Amino acid sequence: MFRKTPLLVAILMLAFIACTSKKEAEDAAKKSPTPSEAAAPQPEVHGTEVKAIELTNPLNKEWVSAGKVNYELKCLACHKLSNEKLVGPGWAGVTKRREPLWIMNMITNVDMMLEKDPEAQKMLEECLVRMPNQNISQEDARKLIEFMRSNDGEK
Repeated sequence: MFRKTPLLVAILMLAFIACTSKKEAEDAAKKSPTPSEAAAPQPEVHGTEVKAIELTNPLNKEWVSAGKVNYELKCLACHKLSNEKLVGPGWAGVTKRREPLWIMNMITNVDMMLEKDPEAQKMLEECLVRMPNQNISQEDARKLIEFMRSNDGEK
C-alpha cells in the first residue's frame, strides 16, 4: 500500500497543475482579440513619397555601416549583393541603373511604386514576388542607399 502512495500523490499533483493551466489558458483566451479583430487591416508605418535626396561625396562611412546592418537584417533574405537574382533582383550596379529617389521610394513606399511605377511593375513581373513592406524609415533607407553606393564601388 505504501508503494502506491507516491504514485497517487504524483497523479493528484499533475491533475492539479493541469487544471490550473487550463483555467489560465481560458482567462488568456478571453483577453485575446477575436480572429476577426486580429485580421483587421493594420495601418502602414510609412508611405509618404520621397521628393528629394542629397548624396554625400565622399560616402558617409557611418551610414554605409548602418546600411549594411539594415541590409543584413531586412534585405539579405531576398537580395544578393551581386547580379544574381535570389527572390528579388541582385543589388550590383543598382545605383548606376536607378535614380536615388526611385530606390528610396521603392524601399520606403513599395505599394505606391508597384501601383504607379512602370519599372517597378516590370520588376514584379520578372521576380513574381511582391516586395514586402519592411517598415524601413526614410533615414534607414537613406543609409541603405549609401551602402548600395559602396557596394557599387563608389568611394
